Amino acid sequence: MRTEAAKRVELVFSLFDANGNGVIDSDDFDLMTGRVLEAAVASDAGAKEAIRQAFRQWWTTLATELDANGDGVVTLDEFRPFVLDPQRFGPTVSQFAEALSALGDPDGDGLIERPLFLSLMTAIGFEEANIHALFDAFGPDAEDRITVATWATGIEDYYAPDLAGIPGDRLVGAPAV
Repeated sequence: MRTEAAKRVELVFSLFDANGNGVIDSDDFDLMTGRVLEAAVASDAGAKEAIRQAFRQWWTTLATELDANGDGVVTLDEFRPFVLDPQRFGPTVSQFAEALSALGDPDGDGLIERPLFLSLMTAIGFEEANIHALFDAFGPDAEDRITVATWATGIEDYYAPDLAGIPGDRLVGAPAV
């Protein structure tokens, strides 16, 4: 696994541990889902249900694939070596990428404006400066928008163990001062 991917794994674990208790469990995904849905006030019921299902699938996949001792929690040691395995997590990542990027486009025009992108990514737990750096790396248009497809691809790339120098690497950088 590339160094950049290892850094992404550490950050993802800390975000998935939404309640900060040092392990990932189903309560973390309930908490994160609630925060994201609160930020997605303009989205329709279908988009909201899709993100609920995507978060449920994340937990189901993690619990099935990584909870080695069956205790109902995933530790960092269980998480670290396997979470970027495309064979195990590719479909889950794709489902999540599609649901989250669609949630960012409540008017259905195929474009995501920076303020909603910022709100959704903040709800997940990313640092604001890093979110702006990511959005800028996606190459927004003159009206400060990115395409749904750009974000979905960026999410999938974030979980790829062999990629480096991708826009998503900006999420693990130190926040600008």
